[in-house]
Amino acid sequence: MAGLPAVEIPKPSLLLPLAVAVFTGIATGGLILLTIGDRTIAIGFVAAALLATGVLVGVARLFRSPLHVERHTDWAIAHALASASDDALAVTDRSGRLVCANPRYEALFGGWPTPPSLPIGEAGAQALGACARAAWRDGEARCDDVHIFGARVAVRVARVGDDSLVWRFIGVNALDLAVQIQGLIAGPTGDRLGGAGVMVVLVAPDGQVRSANRVFRQRALGDADAVAEGLDFAQLLSTDVRGQIWFEREGREATPLRLLQIPFLEGEDAPLLVALLDEEPLAMGGAGGSSSTDVRSLIALLPTGLALVDRDGRFVTMNEAFMRSARVQGGTPPLYPGDLVIREDKAALADAVRRFAGGAPKSLEITVRLKDTAEDPVAITIAGARGLGDAAVLLSLRDMGEEGKLKRQVAQATKMQAVGQLAGGVAHDFNNILTAIIGHCDLMLMRHSPGDSDYDDIQQIRANSNRAASLTRQLLAFSRQQTLRPQVLQLPDIISEVSNLLKRLLGETVTLDVKHGRNLGPVRADPGQLEQVVVNLAVNARDSMLSKNPSGGGSLTIETLSVSSADVRRMDDDVLPVGDYTALRISDTGTGIPPEILPKIWEPFFTTKEVGKGTGLGLSTVYGIIKQSGGYIFAENTPLGGAQFTIYLPVHATPEAAVAKLPVVKERPADLWGSGTILVVEDEDMVRAIAERALTRQGYTVVTAENGEVALETIASMEKPDLLLSDVVMPVMDGPSMARKVRERWPDLPILFMSGYAEEQLRRSIDLDNVAFLPKPFSVQQLAEAVRDIVAPE
Repeated sequence: MAGLPAVEIPKPSLLLPLAVAVFTGIATGGLILLTIGDRTIAIGFVAAALLATGVLVGVARLFRSPLHVERHTDWAIAHALASASDDALAVTDRSGRLVCANPRYEALFGGWPTPPSLPIGEAGAQALGACARAAWRDGEARCDDVHIFGARVAVRVARVGDDSLVWRFIGVNALDLAVQIQGLIAGPTGDRLGGAGVMVVLVAPDGQVRSANRVFRQRALGDADAVAEGLDFAQLLSTDVRGQIWFEREGREATPLRLLQIPFLEGEDAPLLVALLDEEPLAMGGAGGSSSTDVRSLIALLPTGLALVDRDGRFVTMNEAFMRSARVQGGTPPLYPGDLVIREDKAALADAVRRFAGGAPKSLEITVRLKDTAEDPVAITIAGARGLGDAAVLLSLRDMGEEGKLKRQVAQATKMQAVGQLAGGVAHDFNNILTAIIGHCDLMLMRHSPGDSDYDDIQQIRANSNRAASLTRQLLAFSRQQTLRPQVLQLPDIISEVSNLLKRLLGETVTLDVKHGRNLGPVRADPGQLEQVVVNLAVNARDSMLSKNPSGGGSLTIETLSVSSADVRRMDDDVLPVGDYTALRISDTGTGIPPEILPKIWEPFFTTKEVGKGTGLGLSTVYGIIKQSGGYIFAENTPLGGAQFTIYLPVHATPEAAVAKLPVVKERPADLWGSGTILVVEDEDMVRAIAERALTRQGYTVVTAENGEVALETIASMEKPDLLLSDVVMPVMDGPSMARKVRERWPDLPILFMSGYAEEQLRRSIDLDNVAFLPKPFSVQQLAEAVRDIVAPE
């Protein structure tokens, strides 16, 4: 690591007064000795001067500023920390000097340039300069769009103390290919190319040489061991009016050179990989001479996917990296580039290859879809190749395997989040409508007995409304916005509760096998939602086994097991964090899940069942419940061909009973009548009307307001109510803001919030004392019970 430790040194501001004091004391004593001849007085005067000097030194040491001492810096520790980082790190001092940097920084910039004056172009250097000035002023700064050798890199600059800036270059992993090629050129690979007569050099965007093989250094500098890094590449070459190229050192009497630029990174700021060949062998041997063979050798050795195409559009050669990226089988190589892509992209790719084979300048990047991975577009860079025998076009294809996988995951997560937000909003609005429908049905049923002609119709309306309410709960579960009532529980208790229902759902032909592990830790989850998860997975397993064997049969296995943090470490899973879990594994003997469908099973409304036989919300609901509960779920196929779902729930550290925000559901009390004044605040007219009618029938005095501002005006002219019943999300002023204003006047006023959104989603805004929550849609009875438990608790 570059840099030297700081050393404490005496300051000139202290040395000068000391020297003057000592010199003055000695000189004065000598003068007294010469003048009056009294040795005793002279010695005493010198001693007094030295004593005064000692006092001055003590005072200076006692009161000197910390700025007068250079702090010691342990660069060994700094080096160890910086070397362990994947980012490129550097430290500069107040005067702009590079104090230290880690090996990643050296590899990235090919040495020790001082930021912000880096070889990244004028615009990038200016951006870094502005970032440094902001860091000196504000303590830290960031630049999120700096392009280094064609890759987008984020830069963080932080001030340390008053004397140093720490530079951190994040995202340099994208430049690993350039660093890898740089090492190949300078190592044995470059020597093998040199033995074949190929001179290879990596040129930075500013034209400086970053790496060169030995034969290039020998020809261009006259010494194979000379340092080429940092030299201007253009100054090493000369050209004439005909475009012929020579090394400047060799002169025009030497053999002309043929220059080939190989694109391996995108962007105008990307480094250039240049191969130089002697012109003479090609001129003598014509097409297919040794130069063409040398270029093919170079292409075969490079880690970038490269291929050569002739003027007729046929492949001449391709390296292993290209074959791997294009999913080419070694035994059946394609004849034309169009054979690699889907039918819709064949014409565009063929036209581009034909255009560059005919002499089109520069290069072109085209996005196509490969046959085997049509869902993941890839970028192919096309450039013209001259003087390479049969080869006329150079194709560059980068392996996007891991990068493409990450892009798909990000796109999938973004899509799921957008659909979840949409589903949550739709469910909220739908819950308001369902509250009104269910409420009116309840009020009508109070006026009709089972023998009336309209009674069955009203019951049918209410039953369908409850089905719709169940659908909205599924939407909220998928979007992780449903109201959960978590409790600390044991998974075997949940399986025991739901086992009888599962036996009826599976039928007599399917065997249910339950196995419980030992030392199972408690988990914190909503027991009702966990039961729904088990039922959904069991129903899917039953359908899969029936599709495999329509006459019935099969086995469903439910297992619970303990998974320790050591087990998780051995699993080495990128998704599952290290910790202690209680796992629930559900497996079947059905048809399994096809590999092409496996990544899509969690998507909402995705189903493989016939039209009308599935909503596509079963597994997405399961996924939403598990994620909202803080767990993880994985799906895979078993070796015997069935499907297996494994759920990991974190072990709850303190097994205490969970406290629900609402009263626990209990038997309907014999008397729901009450008394008192209730202020109902609801912006939806139909919900407000239902609440008013239902509570009035129960004996309460009801005052209504359509929003928070009207409620505050109403409260100003009324006595203290017994309960504030309010919606949460309202225009103008929301419920929590209005409730805080009301609490300023009546701090102990009980509040009951109601909303179509989940309580967890609103928890921050309704974080008040003495507050209960009632999720929509609710029935008249549920509203009456919630109000009675608050106004007249038992």
